[in-house]
Amino acid sequence: MELFDRPDTGEKALIVHLSINESFSQDDLDEFIQLVLSANVEPVITVNGSRKTPDSRYFVGKGKLEEVKHLLHETCADVVLFNHSLSPSQQRNLEKELEVRVLDRTNLILDIFAQRAQSFEGKLQVELAQLQHLSTRLVRGWTHLERQKGGIGMRGPGETQLETDRRLVGQRIRQIKSRLHKVAKQREQGRRSRQRADVPTISLVGYTNAGKSTLFNALSDSSIYVADQLFATLDPTLRQVKLPDFGELILADTVGFIQDLPHELVVAFRSTLQETIDADLLLHVVDASSPNRQDHIREVNTVLKEIGADNIPQLLVYNKIDRLPVVDAHTDKSEDGKIKAVWLSAMMNKGVDQLLSALSAHCHTDTQRQQITLKPHQAKLRAALFNHAQIISETVQENGDCLLDVNISNKYSYLLDEVKADG
Repeated sequence: MELFDRPDTGEKALIVHLSINESFSQDDLDEFIQLVLSANVEPVITVNGSRKTPDSRYFVGKGKLEEVKHLLHETCADVVLFNHSLSPSQQRNLEKELEVRVLDRTNLILDIFAQRAQSFEGKLQVELAQLQHLSTRLVRGWTHLERQKGGIGMRGPGETQLETDRRLVGQRIRQIKSRLHKVAKQREQGRRSRQRADVPTISLVGYTNAGKSTLFNALSDSSIYVADQLFATLDPTLRQVKLPDFGELILADTVGFIQDLPHELVVAFRSTLQETIDADLLLHVVDASSPNRQDHIREVNTVLKEIGADNIPQLLVYNKIDRLPVVDAHTDKSEDGKIKAVWLSAMMNKGVDQLLSALSAHCHTDTQRQQITLKPHQAKLRAALFNHAQIISETVQENGDCLLDVNISNKYSYLLDEVKADG
C-alpha cells in the first residue's frame, strides 16, 4: 500500500512559514526549501508571517488563510507545505478550506524517506514510521465512512469503517515490527562476530548533507550514492577499512539527522542506528562552511542522546573546508595531546590521510601490536588469537612455526601470557 500517491509529473508547492513568537529565521526557511527540493517538488511561492501562537483551527489566521487561497488560485500549486507540525484537526480543516493536499514538515520528511529507501529493511522502517504517524490521524481521510456498514452482504458485528481501518493498521504495524525484529537479530549476529574478533567499529554521524557519504567513499574507496540533497543516504552501509600501522576496522555510514526529526523516524530506524549505538567511535561530520554548524552539532547530539549513543567517544570532522577562504587541512589537539577535531575536504581528498592517522592513534590507545611465534602444538592459542585479535599478517616457517603480527586489545593480553607460558 502506497501511503503517498505521487503523480508522474512534477508537483508544485506553496510553502507556508510562520514565525511563532520569535523573529523570522531565513536559515530555517532555506533548509525547508531544500527538503522540498529533495522530495522532487517545485516550490513556486512562499507565504511568510508571524503569530504569537498558532490558530487552533487552521494554524494560520483568517487573513493569512485568504492570502493562501488567493495565491493557490494564481500559481495553480498542487500542494501546500507547512514548515511546522500540524495537528490532525488543523490538517483536516486546511484541506477542507483550500481543497488541495496539505502536508506538514513530518509528512514531507516521511515522503522523502519513502522515496530514498532501497533495502528491504529500509522500506519496512519507512512504512512503520508512516503507519505510526497515520494511526494518529486516520479520521482525516475516512470521515465519510465513519458509520455502520449496511446492505446485503455488508452487515457485520457493528464495527465502523474507521474502527476497521484502525484495526488493520494495528495488525500491519505488528507484522512489520515482527519482520524488523528478525532482521535486527541477523544484524546482531554480525555485530557479535565483529566484537568477538575485536574489530573496531567506527560510525559516521552528522547533520544531513554534511558530506558523510563523500567522506565514507574517500576512506573506504567505495562508490556509494552521493548527492547534494538532504537524506541522500538512508540505508546503512558497512565497509572494511585498513588503517596505517593498525589493521582493519569496520566503517558504517548512517542516515543524517535534521532539526525536528520526527520521533516516529527515530523510533522506526532504531535498528539501523544500532550500528551507531554499538560503535567504538563516532566520526561526527560537520559542514564547516555552514553558518549554523554549532546548531547542527547540537541537533545531532540531541538525537544521539535520544537513541542512547551520547556516551560514545566522538571525533569531530569539519568537512568542506574547500568552501572556506584560507583554511588548510589540519588537526586540533587537546591539552593532553589527543586529537579532538580534523579539518578536511572529502571532495578534494585533502586531509583524509590526517584523519586516517587520527583513527589509527585512537585505535592504538586500547591495543598493543605484537610479533608472536607459535609452535605447531599451539593450534588452540592460534584459534583464540584469530577470534580475539586483529591478524595483520601470518607467515609459516619451514619448521612449522607460525609468525603472527597482531593488534590485540589489552583486555585479551592474557593470551600473550599463555603463548609465552606454553612456548
